[in-house]
Amino acid sequence: MSLQESQGAQTRERIARLRQVMRAHDVAAVWVPSNDPHLSQYPPRRWKGREWLSGFTGSLGTLVVTEDFAGLWVDSRYWDQADTQLAGSGIVTVRMTSAPGQSHLDWLGANVTAGQTVAVDGMVLSLGQGRAVSSLFKAKGVKLRTDLDLVAEAWPDRPGMPGAPVYAHALSPGPRAEKLQALRAEMNRLGATHHLISTLDDIAWLTNLRGADVDYIPVFLAHLLVAPEGARLFITEGKVPDALRAALEQDGITLAPYAQAAPVLGALPDGAKLLVDPRSVTHGLRQAVAQGVTVVEALNPSTVAKSRKTPGELAHIREAMEQDGAALCDFFAWFESALGREPITELTVDERLSAARARRPGFVSLSFSTIAAFNGNGAMPHYRATKDSHATVCMPGTPARGLLLIDSGGQYTMGTTDITRVVPVGEPTAEQRRDFTLVLRGNMNLASARFPRGTRSPALDALARAPLWAEGLDYGHGTGHGVGYFLNVHEGPHGISPTMPNEPHTALEPGMVTSNEPGLYRPGHWGIRIENILAVVPAETTAFGEFLRFETLSLCPIDTRLVERGLLSRAETDWLNAYHATVRERLLPHVDGPARDWLLQRTEAL
Repeated sequence: MSLQESQGAQTRERIARLRQVMRAHDVAAVWVPSNDPHLSQYPPRRWKGREWLSGFTGSLGTLVVTEDFAGLWVDSRYWDQADTQLAGSGIVTVRMTSAPGQSHLDWLGANVTAGQTVAVDGMVLSLGQGRAVSSLFKAKGVKLRTDLDLVAEAWPDRPGMPGAPVYAHALSPGPRAEKLQALRAEMNRLGATHHLISTLDDIAWLTNLRGADVDYIPVFLAHLLVAPEGARLFITEGKVPDALRAALEQDGITLAPYAQAAPVLGALPDGAKLLVDPRSVTHGLRQAVAQGVTVVEALNPSTVAKSRKTPGELAHIREAMEQDGAALCDFFAWFESALGREPITELTVDERLSAARARRPGFVSLSFSTIAAFNGNGAMPHYRATKDSHATVCMPGTPARGLLLIDSGGQYTMGTTDITRVVPVGEPTAEQRRDFTLVLRGNMNLASARFPRGTRSPALDALARAPLWAEGLDYGHGTGHGVGYFLNVHEGPHGISPTMPNEPHTALEPGMVTSNEPGLYRPGHWGIRIENILAVVPAETTAFGEFLRFETLSLCPIDTRLVERGLLSRAETDWLNAYHATVRERLLPHVDGPARDWLLQRTEAL
């Protein structure tokens, strides 16, 4: 039996076990989101029930199972991956597009009949989807149960709660007592007496603590309930060392068992006014709130405060970028010298680059799973090489030709990095150079922008696309996402994307950090994406108000062998030369030997 056949048989067995549990509870359909109780982008293994059941490892997807049907809803980023991983499993890949009527909720609404029961674990269901499905099923006479965790019943060896200890982040500017004081002022402005926070990065930032409960992200599983006097941190017992517990208590934060969050919400006094962020709290926790409590819905104030990095935080982030850039110099020096002399696969690229980062001061972990994608694999923006499926870049003595896209990042105690570079293997073609240069022009266009303070971030997306649009080209993902400070590599509330709602809280403010990553993808041939991290900084104040600009934080040469110089304006050439001069100046003190030689060569002016 092949590996694919074995995995398919295992998935069929697990789905059959889930159906047995469904019959025991008289449930007609079960809906399995990809979430944990904190709606995290990267859930801990304990809450990877959708992955365990289906075998699909993508970060987004929704599984629906009935007695005679199983389907996985995924968007276009994951169609090919889902087809491959679901082969032989009996689970259908349901291709979602932007057209109306194609969601799993639409399917459930059309296929579940009055009197039947649909189950979904309310503790991992977003409040928004909980409301939508409750309304839909009520109108159809379908019963919704959110008090059942059927996946847990079908999963005999489900992982336990993560046990990594929590620790203080020594480089957190601003005492937590001051952050809590500022938070209570915002609560008072919003008319709230209490505030529930479930988003892990908000909790880590507010408390100046970090952990290792989630892959790639230095956070810990907890809920935080802030009251007029004091705050309660719901966390697994034993994760907070005694000395740290004492320090938290001095700042008015007491510890409680993780599972007590819902019961405590149910015991809030009549007349309390609880602030929750409807986009970051689960349906189950909202349902647990006592009836006599008024619920105030608004964006978590900490989300906005956290996004505006202090001068101290930005200084540390710049240091992280220098260490990360030095690691990249080390890696690329090896890579170019090894081409044609050593066997190199996409997995080799990941291993060597990860090792280069691990040697740098302050390194903690990768900030996400490295994307090393050669030729056609680069045309899949969320591609990931595996032991079972990966491309060979070159073999000794065998000429190789193509484009290698590397999207990677690191978590350092000084900050979080995320960078994408594309390099040629062999002589690039004229079409490859043209595509690369158009993407580069889009990157420079956004990086050079000046805009009034308060400009909503989605409005800037078109700047990066303009050079591509002029040639009838485009890309299917957003241009930028917020980046945390030794926290989430994807952070709100802002983002540079045409699909992001143009809401007031997306307004760009000094200190905000965002990625800048336009791309262009030729399916089956190559993918190009150039990504730098930018900080929003003051530009000037005129009679028309205060203007802002971007500071490019990432420090790594952009490969000029792929630049079609005739497509660049004088201003664009000057920008690229100035960027490379900065990269050289900032990284030279951190590199030597072959890495230094590579840096000098790749930062020569055009």
